[in-house]
Amino acid sequence: MPGKEFYNDVRPLFGGQLKQSQVDGMEAISKAIEDAGITDERKAAYIYATIFHECAKTMQPIAEFGKGAGHDYGRKLKMGAGPGHRIPYTAPDQLYYGRGYVQLTWYENYDNMGKLLHIDLLNNPELALEPSVAAAIMIKGMTAGLFTGKSLGDFFNNDHTDWINARRIINGLDHAQTIAGYAEVFHKGLTEVVAEN
Repeated sequence: MPGKEFYNDVRPLFGGQLKQSQVDGMEAISKAIEDAGITDERKAAYIYATIFHECAKTMQPIAEFGKGAGHDYGRKLKMGAGPGHRIPYTAPDQLYYGRGYVQLTWYENYDNMGKLLHIDLLNNPELALEPSVAAAIMIKGMTAGLFTGKSLGDFFNNDHTDWINARRIINGLDHAQTIAGYAEVFHKGLTEVVAEN
């Protein structure tokens, strides 16, 4: 679990002050990372940085601001025949806008991730807002390359460390430089924790 040095290092990212909910979130994330067997501090740091960015610094799972308004995934549409073709659905009576630590979207992604995790996300998309479920979605997606085809192992391995291109795991190069900076701060805190132990 993160210690005093970790929190001292990351506190400036939060404006110099941490709320209890942010600390609780980081403790839950740390446990999920540990439970998943992730021991590479670079990968852990990038997970923290992604959550920091995607969840507006709350370190808690959130629902997308606007709940998909203006996006096709915010309407009752799912994949039809042919690439990019969407058709309406009536059941379940749910919308699949972004939820969780990594903003899971689209009918098909909720369905597929639910099957992988053995939970009914399609009928209960709000489950993606529970920290343990949000962490399972995030870690499964980021380690197995389920979001974009790119995984943590593609950017953090024995041959190289690529903080910037690691953003391709989630969303192209959107805010890649900024998130890379966050990841380096989290990494510094995590490596000092390791040195302490």
